[in-house]
Amino acid sequence: MRLPTFGRKARAPATARPGLSLFTQAAWNGNLGAPRGYDALVRDAYLKNPVAQRAVRIVAEGAAGAPVRSNPPGHPVLGLLGGAEPGPSLIESVAANLLLHGNAYIEVGLGATGLPAALYSLRPERVTVEADTQGWPVGYLYRAGATLQRFPAVTVGERPGLLHIRSFHPLDDHYGLGCVAAASAAVETHNAASAWNQALLDNAARPSGALVYDPGDGSALGPEQFERLKGELAAGFSGAGNAGRPMLLDGGMKWQPLSLTPAEMDFARTRDTASREIALAFGVPPMLLGLSGDNAFANYREANVALWRLTLLPLTTRIYGALAAHLADWWPGLALTVDRDAIPALSADRERLWSQVAGAAFLTDAEKRHLLGLDSMVPDLGDQL
Repeated sequence: MRLPTFGRKARAPATARPGLSLFTQAAWNGNLGAPRGYDALVRDAYLKNPVAQRAVRIVAEGAAGAPVRSNPPGHPVLGLLGGAEPGPSLIESVAANLLLHGNAYIEVGLGATGLPAALYSLRPERVTVEADTQGWPVGYLYRAGATLQRFPAVTVGERPGLLHIRSFHPLDDHYGLGCVAAASAAVETHNAASAWNQALLDNAARPSGALVYDPGDGSALGPEQFERLKGELAAGFSGAGNAGRPMLLDGGMKWQPLSLTPAEMDFARTRDTASREIALAFGVPPMLLGLSGDNAFANYREANVALWRLTLLPLTTRIYGALAAHLADWWPGLALTVDRDAIPALSADRERLWSQVAGAAFLTDAEKRHLLGLDSMVPDLGDQL
């Protein structure tokens, strides 16, 4: 029997764990009156915001494309990771769920031989942790419409448990915290700035003016005249299709155009700042998102290296490590790691390491092979004899 995947702590019957935080239950897994749930956050960030969507896709697709190796080499589990079938692969879905929701759940499907034959990524907002009276997770409830399915937290006999991979959440014991929650304010700001810009375009790229009624005798427009004038303006002069159309005014009317000051036009800078905050939340260098005016890196090569070092490698290490530990119930000793030598963005690091090791004259050949991770690659001398 496997230990629970929540940090793999030994269960302490005499000590009760703290309960779930109200914020996490409301925001991620229930309807407890939270102002904005997970669905609303994802719609605003991934479905409506191009910066957030591109950031998630860069990280998720990069994680799915990372070269992975198994120990023992050529293990059958490599064929279960997907990537050749239509749609997102398993690793891409898991990485995207960790970024957006903070939690990823993987179901193991067993074949006729009793070994894993398929791996499925479940939608995290449909999964709820089932805890015992002391707060320890004992199972997971998966809701899809009117269907409710229960998975055990650990593998029991031939019934596989559900693998739960989560990011760190300082206020919750059972659920992780996604990046979209931290980026929600920046996403709202960016979306509001885009809506403002669209409104300006719909009004001939300038703010509306003001109709000034000045007949000279101090009289005012009557209610009927006001409503008729407002309706004629809405029908004949508002909208992008009527941009630039000349306006004919009655006697006593004059048009006073309005303009925006440079300070009022500062929303463009606010939009760029929000874009960088979104990129920061998802761990993507702004240069890779095509944001103008970003000079944090000398070139795209350095930005790509930073993406791999700071975001992709830690994320893939967590995913493959948890997956290998979960599948150890069927394949003891299984290890899944990212092959850093096969990553083009990190080739310069590998060349530097090889040069330093090769120049160390005080090391033996065996020690050099160990430092380079080539211990398992024993040279075949049969062809040389």
